Amino acid sequence: MMLGRNFTLQMALSALLFAGITSAQTPAPRPAPAGRGGRGGGGGATPVTALVSPEVHPDRTVTFRFRAPQATQVQLVGEILQGKGPQAMTKDEAGLWTITIGPVPPEIWIYNFRVHGVDVTDPSNPAVKPVPPGFAMSSFVEVPGDSPSFYDSRPVPHGEVRMVDYESKTFGLTRTVWIYTPPNYDKSTTKYPVLYLLHGNGEAFNGWVMNGRANIILDNLIADRKARPMIVVMPQGHALQAPSVGPLVRIQGESGMFSPRFPKDLLEEVVPLVEQNYRVVANADNRAIAGLSMGGGQALSIGLSHPNLFHYVLGFSAAIGDRYLNIDETVRQVLADPAAANKKFHLLWISAGRQDFLLGPNQQLTKVLTEAGVKNTYRETEGAHVWSVWRNNLNEAAPLLFRAGAH
Repeated sequence: MMLGRNFTLQMALSALLFAGITSAQTPAPRPAPAGRGGRGGGGGATPVTALVSPEVHPDRTVTFRFRAPQATQVQLVGEILQGKGPQAMTKDEAGLWTITIGPVPPEIWIYNFRVHGVDVTDPSNPAVKPVPPGFAMSSFVEVPGDSPSFYDSRPVPHGEVRMVDYESKTFGLTRTVWIYTPPNYDKSTTKYPVLYLLHGNGEAFNGWVMNGRANIILDNLIADRKARPMIVVMPQGHALQAPSVGPLVRIQGESGMFSPRFPKDLLEEVVPLVEQNYRVVANADNRAIAGLSMGGGQALSIGLSHPNLFHYVLGFSAAIGDRYLNIDETVRQVLADPAAANKKFHLLWISAGRQDFLLGPNQQLTKVLTEAGVKNTYRETEGAHVWSVWRNNLNEAAPLLFRAGAH
């Protein structure tokens, strides 16, 4: 799997962020936590002797450590607390802040350290949530279950994630798209269906890989013959240039969550790029569009308004409604001829977590469609507006794709 420049860039930014906290510190020797050396990063530390944080114990309790001798208040915050507020960490005589929580249910959890009111990532943990410029990063920790999860890598054939730059005429700058190709793509002559998979607000094109493990999920489903081998295209949904291609350019007139230029960029630049350079079956029966949150709203809006391009349309916790993306006109077009919609769309998927603040608009959408006779698949699961919901959505929905167009 090729991760690309954005991950490296974010690591550099994270290092700069913590320079102010750690540069003046002289870590004192201390007993090694969990059998490892206790010194902070840098200097003579190695991956074996570096500070361990987070540390997941066999009983699924998790210990977090943060070296900040000059700090007077450090708290643990984030999804891993499962709805609880900030938890105070304890400082020892060497300036090491520690907290142990749990046991924590098996899942991939997001967390931060809150230092004097500022949320920062864990400097000992390289697993971070990728975000576009201006958004705060968070750290990840995976608490394993008794057996590997559907999003954990297994000894099966793996696909590749390719980073592709292109010159966007729509935005007038260089943009990036990440493309998953299924196992043995380069060794075959097969043509594949394509899923266009859109990310959420405050995330980047690599979110579905770095946060969602879409590539691992697809590897496992394909290996188990539960899903058809497919190409997955992950474009940048925000009005941003590619990272690390030149000085940062802010696009004038783009201030909202939903870029008005994005649909044109996707349909007139990304789709042709894929179909000209990859072995794909270029018809609507073999073309799907899906997304989460912001990307879910984009997927529903673009997919439902282009029934001749996409016969599979999926919204995971879609950001729709008056406060977000108003898709009323698009829905009215679908409702005007339910029979035609049912003939075109092989899968219209709507889902949300029961604790999600977007549950209501998605419930209303499926209700309106169902009452009008438009077939749709609706799912509610436990969970809020979090990745644990969306990973499960992808794992359940991917096997349903491209069945009508199988050949």
